[in-house]
Order: sequence, then structure tokens, then C-alpha cells
Amino acid sequence: MKVEIWSDVMCPFCYIGKRKFENALSKFPYKDKIEVIWKSFQLDPTTITNPKLNTIDYLAEKKGWSKQQAQETTDYVTNMARQVGLEFNFDKAVVANSLDAHRLLHLAKKYGKQNEVEEKLFEAYFTDGKNTADHFTLLQIGKELDIDEAEIMGVFNNQAYSDEIKQDIIEGQKIGVRGVPFFLLDGKYVISGAQESEIFLQALMKSHSEFQISHKTKMMNVDDQKICGSDGCDKTI
Repeated sequence: MKVEIWSDVMCPFCYIGKRKFENALSKFPYKDKIEVIWKSFQLDPTTITNPKLNTIDYLAEKKGWSKQQAQETTDYVTNMARQVGLEFNFDKAVVANSLDAHRLLHLAKKYGKQNEVEEKLFEAYFTDGKNTADHFTLLQIGKELDIDEAEIMGVFNNQAYSDEIKQDIIEGQKIGVRGVPFFLLDGKYVISGAQESEIFLQALMKSHSEFQISHKTKMMNVDDQKICGSDGCDKTI
């Protein structure tokens, strides 16, 4: 059964949601029957990569906030991440356009290593403060997972997977993706946001029990929250 996840590298709730989903999947008795597919979504395609600007300063500048307001907001998300075992360092997270990171993610699908690449991209951005638009950074991530170096550089040099990224975004728009993370289970059950693991587990159990029976998209009865959109993340970012 397929679970498709729309996300962006610079979305904190996407990383938190990934971990919560994985916690649920670890308790799911048929986890080896689940195929996870990562889909591209760009919170802001116009973002200009600036290695000299960290996320806190970027938020303050973009939102017209004081630096203290930006710090308090990111502290809130950092504490939420800590609850699922993640370390966020917004003070050194580099503001970067995510397009080339999504290209690497699509290449990783060919190697069956999308989930591993997504994890390393999130870690590079939120924990290690690496520039995830930098080709050397992306090359190192790919090489660590035994993805061919020449093929990675060929993707960047030829602007490969641009159509696939656009298709992901268009597909998402058709099914109602307005913010990320966005989970589509078996093409019919939708969960929006970094929900609790129990909700993911319930959805996995229900969708799997109906696998091969129904393929009509349905919305799970949960509140939309803890998502990132073009205006920011959740109600606070």
C-alpha cells in the first residue's frame, strides 16, 4: 500500500511529522507492506538562497517581527521537535531555495532511497546548519547513500526532474494540498499536518483494512494544524 507525503525541506512540521509517522509505522503490524513515496512541495519557490542569513533573522525580516518574536516562535517549534527526539538549531539554519534538494529526492527514488535522502536533507537543514541548496552539500548526501556522483551532478547541470517536481505540485493542488506535511494513504485517506502518532496508526490500520476495496479520497476527521504554507507555519510562524 502506498503512502504519499508532500513536504518541503525547509518545513519544520514536515520533519516532525515524518518522525511521528515513523513512530506509528513502527507499531503497524504490516509495516513491511507500506511503500512511502515523497512528493515535492515548495513553500516559497521564490526564496533566494542566502548562506549569511539564518532562519530566525529571515523570519524577523519577512514577517516584520522583532528578533525576540522570531526567537520565541522558533523556540516553540524547537521544543515540539525535541519531544520526538529531533534537534532543531534555527540559529544556524541557512535560508535556501529547496528546488535542487527536491531534484536529489527524485533521483533517490530511482535508487529506492527517498526516505534516507529526505532524512538527511532535514537533518542537514534543521540540525547541522548546512546549505541545502549548495550542490556540494547535496552531492555529499547522495554519495553517503551510494548514489552515483556523476549522475547527481548531471541532474543539477541539466535541471533534471523539473517536470516531475511540477507534476507533484499540480497533483497536490488537485487533491487539496495547501500546506505541508500532507499524507495520502492508499490514494483515499488524507492527513494534514504533523498529527500525533496515534492518529497516523489509526489511519494506517483503517486504510490497510480497506486496501484494494476503495480508492476514493476521503478526509480524516482531524483538525488542520501544525502545517507550513506560503504564509508561514501553523498559526504562529
